[in-house]
Amino acid sequence: MYKTKIAALSALAFALSSCGASDEATAPPPKTAEELAYISDASPIKKARLDAIISPLFEDPAMAETRALLIMHRGEILAERYGEGYDEDTRFISWSMAKSFTGALLGFLVADGRLVLDDPAPVPAWQRPGDPRGDITLRQLIHMSSGLDHTEVAEENGKTLYEADTQQMLFLSGSGDMAGYAEARPMEAEPGTKFEYSTATSIILADIITRTLTKSDDPQVRRDTAMRFIRGRLLEPLGMDSTYFEFDANGTFLGGSIIQSTARDYARFGEFLRNNGARKGAQHLPVSWVKFMRTSSANDAAYGGHIWLNKKRPEGRNQILFPDMAPDTVFAALGHLGQQIVVSPEQKLTVVRLGKTQDDVNRPMSDQIGRIVALFPISK
Repeated sequence: MYKTKIAALSALAFALSSCGASDEATAPPPKTAEELAYISDASPIKKARLDAIISPLFEDPAMAETRALLIMHRGEILAERYGEGYDEDTRFISWSMAKSFTGALLGFLVADGRLVLDDPAPVPAWQRPGDPRGDITLRQLIHMSSGLDHTEVAEENGKTLYEADTQQMLFLSGSGDMAGYAEARPMEAEPGTKFEYSTATSIILADIITRTLTKSDDPQVRRDTAMRFIRGRLLEPLGMDSTYFEFDANGTFLGGSIIQSTARDYARFGEFLRNNGARKGAQHLPVSWVKFMRTSSANDAAYGGHIWLNKKRPEGRNQILFPDMAPDTVFAALGHLGQQIVVSPEQKLTVVRLGKTQDDVNRPMSDQIGRIVALFPISK
């Protein structure tokens, strides 16, 4: 009996020991210094630990396809990794991250006294007597609360893919004059009462910017004038030499959806906002405007002045960022298929993720970005 127990225990011990050996054999070996070289030696987080959080973005099928990941900390590149076929010279499409660029560009004209937040938006098509759209203010447009009947995605209001305003405006009937299409939509709510995220709204703002800069209706004049302004006030001061804006046939820049830029240039824009509109000691965008962009709008705490905030959304709306993981001062420019510029002023951190993750399954990827942000301490 005693010998039987000993034999049984020995067999169990051997089995357990074999399991352990098997687990160790299948565990991946520690990465080499060369494999971790994409992370700076100055990282305040141990390279292996930071890599363990970054790698799933490139290797876990649940995250889909990450093409670029760049982390800046205290103004320096801390980690920079690219998927196969992409590098620091690749220009990536912004999709809706462009909206935050448009928000910043508006700030220059407000600071110059050429636009006023609470004045009626200067859209000629709305100025006819009795047109309720004439009461829409610039602030309401920036806060996505214009009251215009804009359908962003197909599933809203039972519309099909081809009936949604975004597709009609960008690729179908409205593509020749996108602002004209967006501005022609009727009202569905009182201005300022309903939050409705809308690429068409950002195109209206791009048109307002252009009309403020030139009275010409000539598409080439509109395009050239807008680009001089964009380069002179934003791209050149920030050193964003690889960034290109797209235009429609009417000379309106696609301020709601399409900028082409490198990961490093997107990071420069994030750092610009993290530093309250300053770069290298020069204040380009007023601090007050950046604070306005980062302040919750009346109808959705998670949305500010054309930028997303790390706040809880009203009941019934999908959570966008990760308020349970990171400070509520975090803000982000976000785009279709998981484009992200995530900025945390308290952590002196900017994280850029570019790739292709379908919007209806991007929660794991977004949460992984939240875990990266959560690794970094609050800076003093």
